[in-house]
Amino acid sequence: MPEKLLSVIDFLTENKMLLSVLIITFVLMCRRLVLKQIRGDVAFVSEHQRKWMSRTKNGTFTLTVLVLFMLWQSEISEFALSVTAIAVAIVVASKEIILCFTGSIQRASARSFRIGDWIEVGSLCGEVIEHNMMATVIQEIDLHHGQYHFTGKTATLPNSMFFTYPVKNLNFMKRYVYHSFSITVKEFVNLFVLVPELIEQIESHCEEFIDVARRYNGVIEKHAGVDLPGPDPHIHITTTSTGEQVVHVMLFCPTEMATHLEQQIREDFMQIYQETYGKNNLNEDRNPKVSFM
Repeated sequence: MPEKLLSVIDFLTENKMLLSVLIITFVLMCRRLVLKQIRGDVAFVSEHQRKWMSRTKNGTFTLTVLVLFMLWQSEISEFALSVTAIAVAIVVASKEIILCFTGSIQRASARSFRIGDWIEVGSLCGEVIEHNMMATVIQEIDLHHGQYHFTGKTATLPNSMFFTYPVKNLNFMKRYVYHSFSITVKEFVNLFVLVPELIEQIESHCEEFIDVARRYNGVIEKHAGVDLPGPDPHIHITTTSTGEQVVHVMLFCPTEMATHLEQQIREDFMQIYQETYGKNNLNEDRNPKVSFM
């Protein structure tokens, strides 16, 4: 009898699948008997009975998992090592794909932009024309040179860039923009006396759209919740380390008119500067030394 029992145990040990089925069957039968004993013949189960029935189900499940884990421990260890190696290889090989996918989720959850918005990502600026799970396509705009026009280039940004660079939404710049530029004057003269007349000239150029600009500026302030510089022109004068004077001009204007207005203001400044200092303080055979930045 002991020899037969040992042979049966050896057989079941060698055939782990059959042993696992027998263990699961035995545990399920025991659980069913215990649950039937707890429930009894009552029509409605009490709260106390529900607790013990739940404990029984959870306990038998935990016991089954532990027994099966101990039975298949060696196979599970080998499988885990192989799966880990495969998983690491897959993650390393598909790192960029995973980052692009998660970057798309980050964009959608944060609502950073949508199609038609102007955005800036790193050194690239443009209007979003398409976005999907892997990449975002933009029509490039030359914002860094203050031109605000399309360059004709299409840039495809992998969504992984959203984890590396901040995404700036420039959608309000599609209509109106804070346009800034500077004029450098090499001659050391008092430029502050030119400011009132220059502001008057700028205001005359902005008369046709200043009312709309004020309303739009108010909309932006309300949406952003911050106090912006305002639609009125701003001028301030600084000096460089080499003694040159720099006139900084900032105006709030329609985006498509920014470059044209800049040229008009530069012309006005040159004319005012020439009328004020060109004859009295400069030689007749020398033009005022004014450069543009």
